[in-house]
Amino acid sequence: MNRMRLLTVGAATLTLAVGGGVVAGGMQDAPPQDATPAVDPVAEEIRRQLNEEVAPAADPAPSNPIAIVPPAPSIETAAVDDAVTADEDEEGATDEEEEGESEEEKAERLAAESPTPRQRRRVAIVEAIDKITAESMRFEVEVGGRPVRFNQSLIFTARACEVSADNEPVADSIAYLEVTLQPRGSVRAEPRQIFRGWMFASTPALSGLQHPIYDAWVVGCKE
Repeated sequence: MNRMRLLTVGAATLTLAVGGGVVAGGMQDAPPQDATPAVDPVAEEIRRQLNEEVAPAADPAPSNPIAIVPPAPSIETAAVDDAVTADEDEEGATDEEEEGESEEEKAERLAAESPTPRQRRRVAIVEAIDKITAESMRFEVEVGGRPVRFNQSLIFTARACEVSADNEPVADSIAYLEVTLQPRGSVRAEPRQIFRGWMFASTPALSGLQHPIYDAWVVGCKE
């Protein structure tokens, strides 16, 4: 009896096992289905709460735009008035001083304000350089005297040499020079003037002779 029951149970178990294997194998061979998103209860609850929230009430927009006018800037005139008053007082004081001074004092004051004539000198001091050989020399040229030759080629002639007056803001020496190019020994070559004008000792780079080969400028004036 027990043997028959065991055989029956074993046969039933074997039948179920074989049937499940067939079902599983049949599902794997079936065509795939479309995936669907899994349900997330937490996300669903948050989405439900957001949908239930109501937007706060606000005032409706005006039908016509509202014009905004900026306030007019305030101009402070106190400082300007004080400056004008100070200028007027200064001018009035100057007029009173001029009215109270004598003719001699007025003449001396005007003479002190006007520049005095420049003092003329007899000799101009010139410096020249040969940019090819680097030969440089400082020499004297007599005003209205004999011309001076530099480096066998340049001939300097001085027409005037002055020094600035004592009441001028810049102390300077000014010379009117003529520079001629004529190489020595070239009898047939005509002299060619390459510079004529005023040279200022304070600005040699602006007023001096600028030549492809030679540079020259005035250094000073002497008696």
